[in-house]
This record gives sequence, C-alpha cells and structure tokens, in this order.
Amino acid sequence: MGEGGGLVQVEVVGVRTHLADDEIVVLLLDPDSSLLVPILIGPAEASAIAAAQAGIVPPRPMTHDLLRDALVAAGSTVRQVEITELLDGVFHAALVLGAGERVDSRASDAIAVALRFGCPVLCSAEVVAAAGVEVRTSTAEHDIEEFRDFLEHVSAEDFATGEDPDEGGTASS
Repeated sequence: MGEGGGLVQVEVVGVRTHLADDEIVVLLLDPDSSLLVPILIGPAEASAIAAAQAGIVPPRPMTHDLLRDALVAAGSTVRQVEITELLDGVFHAALVLGAGERVDSRASDAIAVALRFGCPVLCSAEVVAAAGVEVRTSTAEHDIEEFRDFLEHVSAEDFATGEDPDEGGTASS
C-alpha cells in the first residue's frame, strides 16, 4: 500500500476545471518538493471539495456530510486520509479512523471527507514522485493564489453548468 516511500502531508490547493478537455482536477501541493499532484475527479466530488473549502453548508446533508455525521454519531472520527497508491492511472486512498481502522476510499472522496473533518491529507511519497508536476516557486505561489481566488468565486452551480466563474459563469442570486 505505498508503505515503502513514506507519507508526506500535502495541501489541498483546490479544484480546477479545464474547459477545453471538460475535465476537473483537484490539485494537491507537496510544499517540500514544490510538486503539484493533479487528480482527475468527477463534478460531484469537485463540488463537494469546493463547497467544503469555501465553507458552504448545504441546506440538507450531501453524501460526504452524511458520512461525517454518521461517523461522529457512531463515536468515531477521521484522523487523517492517505493517498496510498497510483495503479493504472487510478489513485487509491484510505480513511484512517480515530481508533486506527482503515477504510478503502477513492482519493476524491477521501479529500472531501478530510476537508469536512479538518484532518490532514497525506500522500505516498512514491505517488508524489510519480504523479507530481514540478513547478517553480514563483509559479507555484501564483498558481496557489489563482486557485484560492477561483475557490472564493466558485459555487456548486458552476460544476453543474461546466462554466468557469472567472469567465462570467457565476449566476447571481
């Protein structure tokens, strides 16, 4: 399970939509190596991650909120999430619960849950080395600021329409 290379804590930079490819990625930054790890995700998971980062509380619990509430009601928590492997282009992850139990997870779901618990996201150093994209420090800082700006203006509706809020796609209420 990626144990050999150890785990490094990564920052969830945010989600980004590539309109040309109609693909959505969540970006994880390993600040020590200045590598960005892009993980291809679906629109529902992108919306869940962006909503959690923006502090949006839905009127009714969404799937990841429900999982958090169920775990808390059962007396458990999520201590950390670990992105453990990259096999045939698919990222594998695990939720590490309060008593150390491990639950297999898709990486996108694990990230969405981690944001709801406020717990660390760790990534196998081997995965970072294999999937990470090197960015220069000045470029990384610019990209991080750009993604944070994107998160400040994104709404769940943007993922449903596929529009980028930076391009006037945000609907006003």
